This record gives sequence, structure tokens and C-alpha cells, in this order.
Amino acid sequence: MNQTLLSSFGTAFERVEHALNALREGRGVMVLDDEDRENEGDMIFAAETMTVEQMALTIRHGSGIVCLCLTDERRKQLDLPMMVENNTSAYGTGFTVTIEAAEGVTTGVSAADRVTTVRAAIADGAKTF
Repeated sequence: MNQTLLSSFGTAFERVEHALNALREGRGVMVLDDEDRENEGDMIFAAETMTVEQMALTIRHGSGIVCLCLTDERRKQLDLPMMVENNTSAYGTGFTVTIEAAEGVTTGVSAADRVTTVRAAIADGAKTF
């Protein structure tokens, strides 16, 4: 990204602080990677506060693929296997099998259903059925 444009958003430390504050306040942030990597942007929202409207925005204006970041500990607690055993992708991005809440959803594809699934996955005592 053009460094002159980037500097108008503050120092690197200030940009991180602004992003963390936005997430704490229930707002989203856009994180861009390097032009020499995947050259993409990710819309990020805190799972704990994500709204149906934010999910709808993510689905409509993102790729339609919604990812939930989980610690390896939570992934194991939910007994979620990795999508591939031997990950040979260029950046080693680890995806699990897809998930859907066992209760409170209909087709699983609506923004409301996806928020329900996110909330179910991060809930204390969450487990697979």
C-alpha cells in the first residue's frame, strides 16, 4: 500500500490500537496483507459481538466464505478435524471442516444462521453432536 496514504492513518502502533478499539466497540476492521503475499483484505469482526447485519455485509461484499478463528485448543474441544491432513498450500492456511449449529438454524446459509453458528462454537461448554 502507498506509504504516504498509509501514514495518514497513524503509525503502525496507532493503527493496531485503533483496530483493537474498533473490535472492542463491536465494529469491524479491514486487514490488508502485502502485495507480494496474497494481496487481499480480510474483514474482521469480534465473534462475541458480531451482528446479523455485519455478517450479511461479510457475505455480500466478501467472497461469501466466512471463517471463524479458533484456537487449536477450541478446535480440539469441538473435535473439528482439519480439512486436509497434509497442508501443501503456499501459506499453510489451516481450515477445518465446515460447521453448523445443531440448534437454532434453518438452512444454515442466512446471516442469522451463521451468527447462531458462530455463537454456538464460541460458547462456554460448546461441543459437537
